[in-house]
Amino acid sequence: MAQLFYDADCDLGVLQGKTIAVIGYGSQGHAQAQNMKDSGLKVIIGLKDGSKSIKDAKEAGFEVYSIAEAAKKADIIQILAPDTVQAATYEKDIQPNLEPGNAIVFSHGFNIHYDLINPPKDIDVYMVAPKGPGHLVRRVYTEGGGVPCLIAVHQDATGTARKRALAHAAGVGGGRAGILETSFREETETDLFGEQVVLCGGLSALIQAGFETLTEAGYDPEIAYFECLHEVKLITDLIYEGGLARMRFSISDTAEYGDLTRGPRIIDAGTKARMKEVLNEIQKDKGAKFAKEWVAETKAGYPNFQKLRDKGAAHPIEAVGARLRSMMKWLAK
Repeated sequence: MAQLFYDADCDLGVLQGKTIAVIGYGSQGHAQAQNMKDSGLKVIIGLKDGSKSIKDAKEAGFEVYSIAEAAKKADIIQILAPDTVQAATYEKDIQPNLEPGNAIVFSHGFNIHYDLINPPKDIDVYMVAPKGPGHLVRRVYTEGGGVPCLIAVHQDATGTARKRALAHAAGVGGGRAGILETSFREETETDLFGEQVVLCGGLSALIQAGFETLTEAGYDPEIAYFECLHEVKLITDLIYEGGLARMRFSISDTAEYGDLTRGPRIIDAGTKARMKEVLNEIQKDKGAKFAKEWVAETKAGYPNFQKLRDKGAAHPIEAVGARLRSMMKWLAK
């Protein structure tokens, strides 16, 4: 079982006197920056000219600079811009301003693991990855808690990269809940796999297929929406709170029997074999097909991505859902 680290295992002192530049002020950027600032660390923000986030960052009490200026002023540069722009941002604004002993920090290992960013050898490279969306990372921190974090060290030039990573994660609030050590490879490949096969790709496709099956059989689209999409939250909340066992304890015996006997007919050995195919496409040592495909799509201006987005938006479940959700006034909150 992997070891968990808590605040008592982390020394924020290793970051005292250091300036941390957070590049980007979106979901994770605003949350991690504000949490570290409230933890007593010196944080500045780096944003591109004309960014809509400049106003928000200044109102939150941060000094805001161009990305190049922030990188030059900082000892530790945390890149929280989208994966698709990180390499270009690094090459243009960050790399020219690095000094020996600096650190570069990521919250997802994509650009390092797939060799899109190759920092010099005299720089620490580590990861701090809260396991939750930014608004949750911030809210839980303000309530006195924390969201669990992953840390990983890719390059230890100073001999203190691991201590820095632990302190950094504690500053974000991870030490209140638990910090788990991993590697850039493990975090990147498992994260992509989870998104594609279960959390986003698998779940979205399952919901749409269920909706289509019911409506094609003549059932009311509104009823199909409730049964195949709306109630997903009720089930996932139970799973989140106590695992599959809690969910199965909470549902009816009829539902549980259907789960145990019919579920394996839907997600069967063939499904698992295709999951392995997707994993192989993600793994770097198997050719990193997904990473190459995504980088090429990005450089081409997202032509296929936009077509797929438009197709998803045009699915009948979206129109039915919009109509039903307009009746659920509590969702507006």
